[in-house]
Amino acid sequence: MRKILYKILLAVNAVFAFSLLLSYLAVSISPVDFALPAFFGLSYPYLLLINIILVIIWAMLLRFEALISVVVIAIGFNHFSNYIKLTKPSENKSDTFKLLSYNVRLFNFFENNRGITSERKVIAFIKAQKPDIVCLQEFFMTGYPAVEEPLMLEALGGKYYSHMKLIGSGKGRYYGIVTFSKFPIIRKGEIVHPGSSSLSIFTDVLIKNDTFRIYNNHLQSFRLHRMERSFIEELTVSDDKQTINEVKSLSVSLKKGFIKRAQQAQKVKDNINSSPFPVIVVGDFNDTPVSYVYTKIRKGLNDSFVNSGYGAGFTYIGNYPRNRIDYILYNSTLVNSYFEIIKVKYSDHYPIIAYFKNKN
Repeated sequence: MRKILYKILLAVNAVFAFSLLLSYLAVSISPVDFALPAFFGLSYPYLLLINIILVIIWAMLLRFEALISVVVIAIGFNHFSNYIKLTKPSENKSDTFKLLSYNVRLFNFFENNRGITSERKVIAFIKAQKPDIVCLQEFFMTGYPAVEEPLMLEALGGKYYSHMKLIGSGKGRYYGIVTFSKFPIIRKGEIVHPGSSSLSIFTDVLIKNDTFRIYNNHLQSFRLHRMERSFIEELTVSDDKQTINEVKSLSVSLKKGFIKRAQQAQKVKDNINSSPFPVIVVGDFNDTPVSYVYTKIRKGLNDSFVNSGYGAGFTYIGNYPRNRIDYILYNSTLVNSYFEIIKVKYSDHYPIIAYFKNKN
């Protein structure tokens, strides 16, 4: 009996160790060419956790098989620091400007049938934070933008310049992406993603005597709203045929999302590379640090969480497993002195903030 249990445990360990190795390939292989590693990259934090548990089990049994997962974890240890920071950096907010990025999930407009939204709570939260630059994704507005925009700015304190990219969705409703800045905006632009509701805008702001380009992004989602049940519910429905069909549909949606985001990431990166100014790149990438999208966009840039964050970096808290998909990236012209994930639940994302100053 003990031999059978040993073989089962060893087989389980081999499967999850190999799966973790496959996840590492997600950062270098484009889903456009081969999508399989992207699925494993999405699961990285949970594959890592399972391998850590297996190490502990083998260690308790005093078995050298613990080295299987130890070696695999060590191979990809650099990914660990993109998720969890164990050392708390010193806080230095003097002579800095503060940037806040937040996916507000359409202010929860479609999440209930009582007409109750989170808009007032989100606005009050932002106003209390007093950020110098605000980047919102999945922004939602009812009424005419020309009328509602000044009211929004007034509610935030009336001290912001604005750059909005809104798309009408009928019945006087608009969704999109917005950047508010206390600093003068000298140019506005957008990156078009054909055949997608995804949005990317860039905003050139003048801070003292220096110009910075702020990229605000909401990249392709998986479009899984029709399957908002938890993964456990998906796998425990009584109808086996239904379960298979649901899993197939889920896989197709995931694959399409991986491919579209990879294409969008390339367009965003090409624009970043052509920027004449130092850049800050923020938003909801809808992909994790162990992904082609994150690696592509981050190349040559620094990650605020990695540089000055602390604890677990998870920013998505919705119906699917928690993960890190919201980012504030920047190039070396800037100094990032502080980063924080603020644990308020007005959306299925947490807002994130970072403090910056110019090196010069």
